[in-house]
Amino acid sequence: MDWGTELWDQYDIIEKHTQSGLELVEKYVKFVKERTEIEQNYAKQLRNLSKKYNLKRIGKDEPECRLSSYQSFLEILNEMNDYAGQRELIAENMMMNICIDLTKYLQELKQERKMYLMEAKKAQQSLESTYKQLDSSKKRFEREWREAERAAQYAEKTDQDINATKADVEKAKQQAHMRAHVAEECKNDYAAQLQKYNKEQNQFYFNDMPLIFNKVQDLDERRVRKLAQGYILFSDTEKHVMPIIGKCLEGMTKAGTNVNERNDSMVVIEQNKSGFERPGDLEFEDYSQGINRASSDSSLGTPKGPLELLGKNRSKNFWLFSKKSKPTVTEDFTHLPPEQRRKRLQQKLEEICKELQKEVDQSEALGKMKDVYEKNPQMGDPASLASQISQTSQSIERLKGELNKYETWLAEAGGRGDTLRYKSHTFNNNGAHDVLGPDGAHSDESAPDPSQAIYAEFDDDFEDEELTAPIGKCTAMYSFPGASEGTISMQEGEVLAVVEEDKGDGWTRVRRNNGDEGYIPTSYVTISIQQMTDI
Repeated sequence: MDWGTELWDQYDIIEKHTQSGLELVEKYVKFVKERTEIEQNYAKQLRNLSKKYNLKRIGKDEPECRLSSYQSFLEILNEMNDYAGQRELIAENMMMNICIDLTKYLQELKQERKMYLMEAKKAQQSLESTYKQLDSSKKRFEREWREAERAAQYAEKTDQDINATKADVEKAKQQAHMRAHVAEECKNDYAAQLQKYNKEQNQFYFNDMPLIFNKVQDLDERRVRKLAQGYILFSDTEKHVMPIIGKCLEGMTKAGTNVNERNDSMVVIEQNKSGFERPGDLEFEDYSQGINRASSDSSLGTPKGPLELLGKNRSKNFWLFSKKSKPTVTEDFTHLPPEQRRKRLQQKLEEICKELQKEVDQSEALGKMKDVYEKNPQMGDPASLASQISQTSQSIERLKGELNKYETWLAEAGGRGDTLRYKSHTFNNNGAHDVLGPDGAHSDESAPDPSQAIYAEFDDDFEDEELTAPIGKCTAMYSFPGASEGTISMQEGEVLAVVEEDKGDGWTRVRRNNGDEGYIPTSYVTISIQQMTDI
């Protein structure tokens, strides 16, 4: 069943129904938009809540950071932040896949519906125009036929009139004949117009309008089908993120199960154990010995004076619930209890060793660069590195002093002193190697032969080493001869694989497709670091 057959005479109903359908689509789009606003506001409130209660602003050194209950709370806040992200994703997908898509489709439907209704109106206007022509032809035929009848009656009356002349009779007959001829022409025209109208009317009701109504029906069915897809997307959009939301909720549950009250108690003990012994019993101080001194010289021996008695065996009193004043922080951490002092000194030593190792690496890089500049003056001036080398050397000496100082304090506190060590070789200000012993002091070792090429050290990097995967690629901006040992030549525009990044010495390690490897000046190439398998 279709509208063209069953609703051939219901143009107004069809127009009203299709308009109502388009309004329903608009209403649904508005509904989904308000839903996305709710989701966005909900996600925003969740993010603000997570940010408000997030404990990340607490420093890593704070005692609470090691407690499983605090760590689990942070996990819950992080999971809730991810959960908020999924709510935002729901809002974004609904806006893109439902609101924007349906709005665009709705505009297309409106234009198509407007076109079909215009076609219907044009067909209606054409039929009405034909009917007007038919009606005009009919009225003209009626008028001319009556005039012809009157002319015929007048001619007959004139012919019977005995007073009429022959000329009058002949004139009346001619007039009647002319009127009859005009009436006949009008009759034929009316018959033609009637035939034309009936044909157009048949075309209008059995072909044109049914075809238009069927097109409108197809349009309306497509609208309903698209709207149904929007209804399904409304739920599917949320279903698609449900697995991730489920993982967020599982993460919150896991955070709760990861709380270990026993371990938290042990952490509190470890962080706050003072190492002090419990106070012993106070001794009885007999003031009567001083009073009975004269009469009891031989009973208890020679007693001490009252002031001495007051200070005898006086130990520090521990008042557990008294309010303690905040101690003055000292560099050697003597303001802390013994156990906590040892831990802080050990931690400080590790920090100094890491910083010292960083400075040593920087010194090595500057030494290499200086030697390269001396052997290749066109690449740079060695004197330009003097200030950096001097500053690095001063930093190393300062850190060595701090290292020895804190190692001494740790030994006094009863620590083992097994701190992190840094590399044993550094470069001095002249680019030569210094050797550091286990205690951080310089040991005697002869400097390398100045005539030995600096690139010999680059060759050591390649010995007994498996072929490493490239980490990027580079393009040569200038040609480089690669005449020195350990380097590799390249031509302008040549593309090479990057095997090792510049570590601060001005050289980058590269490889050709044939397997040749070597160092090139970093400033001679443009580098793109990325994961890759081939160049």
